[in-house]
Amino acid sequence: MTASLTPQQLAEASAAAMWAGDNASAGLGMQLTHIAPGEATLSMTLTDAMTNGHKTGHGGFIFALADSAFAFACNSHNQRAVAQHCSITYIAPAFAGDVLTATAREISRAGRSGIYDVRVTNQTGAILAEFRGHSRTVKGTHVPLAGETDTGPAG
Repeated sequence: MTASLTPQQLAEASAAAMWAGDNASAGLGMQLTHIAPGEATLSMTLTDAMTNGHKTGHGGFIFALADSAFAFACNSHNQRAVAQHCSITYIAPAFAGDVLTATAREISRAGRSGIYDVRVTNQTGAILAEFRGHSRTVKGTHVPLAGETDTGPAG
């Protein structure tokens, strides 16, 4: 099946397969707004429930948005990939009502390992955080390869 798909079509099909089971991203109100090979953009509106005692965006929710963008980017090649290591640097605060956008791009992909950078911005384009994720591929694909009927389990 995948032999007839372009890299862009394969990225879109992989993202659709992932999104169908991604209860966390959907449950937090994230929207996938862009997918391409090695790239993904997700957006989310920061709610009052996502703020901390300082009345700013809780870092865990900002991290979750960046992590989801990273996940879609590193899985865009139809090879199941998981996070091996992630780090984030918070640069400026977010506030309830802000629309956060996480834009992920592939920096390196060799063998089973990948490196992805994710920038999180608000609706004015201000940079709120920089995230770097290291991925590792595992067994399985999102879209069956030619002759396959099962994409196999992750892990």
